[in-house]
Amino acid sequence: MDNFTLHERITGAHDWATILFVLCFSLIAVNRAVFEVRFSEFIKLAWSDKYIKIYKDSSNLQSWFTISLFTIQVISYAFLLRFILVYFKFSDGGFLSYIQLLTVIATFILAKFLIEKIIATAFNIEDFNEQFNLHKVTYRAYIGMLLLPVNVILFYNLAPKAFVLYILLGLIVAASILSYLISLRIYQNLILSKIFYFILYLCALEIAPYFFLYYWFANR
Repeated sequence: MDNFTLHERITGAHDWATILFVLCFSLIAVNRAVFEVRFSEFIKLAWSDKYIKIYKDSSNLQSWFTISLFTIQVISYAFLLRFILVYFKFSDGGFLSYIQLLTVIATFILAKFLIEKIIATAFNIEDFNEQFNLHKVTYRAYIGMLLLPVNVILFYNLAPKAFVLYILLGLIVAASILSYLISLRIYQNLILSKIFYFILYLCALEIAPYFFLYYWFANR
């Protein structure tokens, strides 16, 4: 008769991350089922701007589709930032540390969004700001969705090497710059008509906040 040795199964260390990953993939599945046509156009963003042209109305910023993808984006970016901070020994990578990162990223994005709306109202460029914001949110959500499976692989394997993190950051920065160039091409006439306000917007709200965020993390 065969003898079996029972080993205790240790659970709990990764349960919180598993729940978040399942939540994200569930949101993607729901969006794919409920917004089939829209989701189909969304996943083609890497080689087609048809989605941007179809869903360019600013009301789409408050739609379930956009909000759910924003949730995935924040979770994905928080995981990437977690890997970086753990690698440089700024964080232990635990659940509480991750929640702090998640809160910082979500607060940063939402605060930046509200400040942009206030400045846009003050300079009477609400239409441009809403369309530009929708464009940014769409592409960042797309990057966040693509980053999700990469986060899963990195989380359940050995700690990522430095070159992997640098490659991921390089790809994200390159994709972000490309999305800005696409925005400039799409809204070039509107930008040229309000070039002073756009330069002010670019310096105050697209460059300075990231500089201060980097400074804050670097001096923790």
